[in-house]
Amino acid sequence: MVRSSPSFVCQQCKQPIQLDPSMTEIAPESVEDCTSTLLENLERRLEETKRERDGYLAFERDVRRQREATAAGVGDEKKLGQKIEKLEAEAERAVAELRAAEQDKAQLEAQLAALEEEEKALEEEEADFWADQTRTQLLQARTQDTLNSLSAAIDHAQHELSVLARTNVYNDAFCIGHDGVFGTVNGLRLGRVSGVNVEWAEINAAWGQTLLLLYTIARKLEFTFETYRLIPMGSFSRIEKISGDKGTYELYGSGDIHLTRILHNRRFDFAMVAFLDCLRQLMEHVKGLDSAVEFPHAVVKDKIGEASIKLQFNQEEVWTRAMRHVLLALKLLLKWATSG
Repeated sequence: MVRSSPSFVCQQCKQPIQLDPSMTEIAPESVEDCTSTLLENLERRLEETKRERDGYLAFERDVRRQREATAAGVGDEKKLGQKIEKLEAEAERAVAELRAAEQDKAQLEAQLAALEEEEKALEEEEADFWADQTRTQLLQARTQDTLNSLSAAIDHAQHELSVLARTNVYNDAFCIGHDGVFGTVNGLRLGRVSGVNVEWAEINAAWGQTLLLLYTIARKLEFTFETYRLIPMGSFSRIEKISGDKGTYELYGSGDIHLTRILHNRRFDFAMVAFLDCLRQLMEHVKGLDSAVEFPHAVVKDKIGEASIKLQFNQEEVWTRAMRHVLLALKLLLKWATSG
């Protein structure tokens, strides 16, 4: 019969402890394991006990504080009531202020709604304004274009006016110059010299232009000649005597040597002398209006600048010089009359 090994149960760790049958003592390994387990259990219980102790101490502190607070509160109950009343009064005031604030809020909301309506109206008004502004700018642009066009037209018209103001139609109508020893009017030579054949048709046409020029200046100055009346008729112009032994003198000549032509040329001399007398009257009239006007050749009877205007019994060179003096005097008269 086999005997089992004796065993014991540890009262602390509740684990079995095996004994060696041949030994009468407990095995060291079992004792060591049991001791470790026992120490762990004791340490755990120690920690739990510490936690319980800390809890009791905390509870004791709370109880002590409550007791102290209760003891202090009993003495301050009156003050606490006053404080409560004060707080209630402040609460009532706060409620009143809240109600007033709510009323102000309502008023502000009404004002805000009114301002929003006003803002909406202003936005619509602003939109209308900018639309009108756009239309106005377009109209202004069109008006500016029209104005620029009119300004350009005015500038052009003013330029044309200044050109016309500087233009002397009389100078264009009666261009007085010279061609060698000859005085010319509109390119027609007035005079005769040896070696140069100037046709009588040209001379008569030049005399027609000369008489017309004297007639035009007199009309512009509203001057009326004494004794004579000018009748410009181109190459067949005449001068009429209106006082004394009235008569008409032809201001054109001829190269024929017939007796009738000789008589005619005598009448031609009378016409030229009458013309010179009318020229003298107009020169004196202008000098009476403006003493600053100077004429280089004086007119005395049938002479202008010591040169006789008569053709008969006169040298052609002298007569041609007298014609130049006549045209020069007419040019000065025309310049004075048209210069204002």
